[in-house]
Amino acid sequence: MVTYQKTLRNNISCTGVGVHSGELINMTIKPAPANTGIVFKRTDVAEEVAVIPARYNMVSDLIMCTTIQNDAGVKVATIEHLMAAFSGTGVDNAIVELNGSEVPVMDGSSAPFVFLIECADIVDLAAPRRFIKVLKEVSVTEGDARAVLSPGDNVSVAFEIDFDNQRIGKQNCSFNLRNGTFKNELSRARTFGFLSELEQLKEMGLAKGGSLENAIVLSGQDILNEEGLRYNDEFVRHKALDAIGDLYLAGSPIIGQFHGYRSGHALNNKLLHAFLADDRAWCYTTEAPVRASTIGGAHWPMQQAAAPATA
Repeated sequence: MVTYQKTLRNNISCTGVGVHSGELINMTIKPAPANTGIVFKRTDVAEEVAVIPARYNMVSDLIMCTTIQNDAGVKVATIEHLMAAFSGTGVDNAIVELNGSEVPVMDGSSAPFVFLIECADIVDLAAPRRFIKVLKEVSVTEGDARAVLSPGDNVSVAFEIDFDNQRIGKQNCSFNLRNGTFKNELSRARTFGFLSELEQLKEMGLAKGGSLENAIVLSGQDILNEEGLRYNDEFVRHKALDAIGDLYLAGSPIIGQFHGYRSGHALNNKLLHAFLADDRAWCYTTEAPVRASTIGGAHWPMQQAAAPATA
């Protein structure tokens, strides 16, 4: 079945702080014609150097976030949560205008961006949607971390984390991204960090805008946020959310199964480079994925994510 590319019906704007830069940033998401893709545009620099396509080969920095950069050296950081929202809502084409160097972090999840996109309304364009179909397995490793793309009939993501911190520990989840799964099961999962690492991050020029309003913060095994967790396994769900945003830098949805074990932005991007460099590993198709209800073929045991937390 052929489906059609989507964009927004209207402009939509927000203002928020950059989690790493600490800057107060105005952002406007605008409709774009078919085959534009997702494009970022800095309004605080000269017009001729302002545009940065959201593509895996434009990535310049992967420390604590995903940053893209054009040939003129103009950057936009922390794009992964917004990219995940575009992926999860099926938006293929949009222009994201910012008057600063970082996407606002909002509450540390993708939910505010999903809300903005839905408020702007999503419309079909007169062009078929193009998918990237996985034809053979491709994997990358780094230490004990691993990221894999393998053939499948759906757009699916599975993730496993293993932290020394006992409050997080081992968690895993798997999701078939269809029928509102991203919005309902993943979009509200927030980024997280450790109070003990905050000073070191700030010395690196990171986390200047981080707070309990935009991240889960742990001190030892204690969660400092008064409201607690949104899901019992919010930590692994957020890692899956990050991966969805990173994979959307391929330029099209990927029909296949992503499996991440302790993977982060850098390994996710390394996987895209390895995958797209192998002509035998993928092909373009306009046939939408099969709407199956299960995910199979995991490379290590995966369980469906736990029920939402009551705390």
